[in-house]
Amino acid sequence: MPTAPAAEMRKTLNTRLHRAGYYPQLVSDLLEVALAGEDVVAHLVQAETTFDSEVRRHLTVLVLTPTRLITAHVDDQPADEDDGRPGQAAATTEAVPLKEVRSVGLTHIIGEPEKHPRGASRLELNLAIGWGGARRIDLEPATCGDPNCTADHGLTGQSLPDDVVVRVSSAAEGNDAVRAATEFAEALSRATAA
Repeated sequence: MPTAPAAEMRKTLNTRLHRAGYYPQLVSDLLEVALAGEDVVAHLVQAETTFDSEVRRHLTVLVLTPTRLITAHVDDQPADEDDGRPGQAAATTEAVPLKEVRSVGLTHIIGEPEKHPRGASRLELNLAIGWGGARRIDLEPATCGDPNCTADHGLTGQSLPDDVVVRVSSAAEGNDAVRAATEFAEALSRATAA
């Protein structure tokens, strides 16, 4: 049976899942399996809508337990009216032991930094968490520096960690969302330092 603070934290998590409005029962069910009975210490729910040729929704949920970081990511896969396939969602969870978390990176975007009082809200927060589970490789053609050279110099690039990155903006989600992301990042940093 969870402690009173843990039960309240789980209730707050479910409230935020419903507020995000993106398959809240499905996401709650996925998290229950991933949590495997552990208490919720902190959480972050981040919904995002993108527009390309159609509207697509994404949801990222980060949950901190006493021993693990749980990530859940859900993407829309729209219906295909041409072949009659109904809409679907792709949902992935991952449970990472806290001892495996290698980095908690924060990029704070601050308006009018010369006037920034201690503890003031940020315009935006980018939270990058790395544990070595995934990497992104960015490649481009290599050059030799000679503008007249036509030889093939192969490729050059970078291999970058790409486990999870969450961007929260006060303009899009409000100051409370940025504050919640900052609090989650603090809790995760504290837990990984232990």
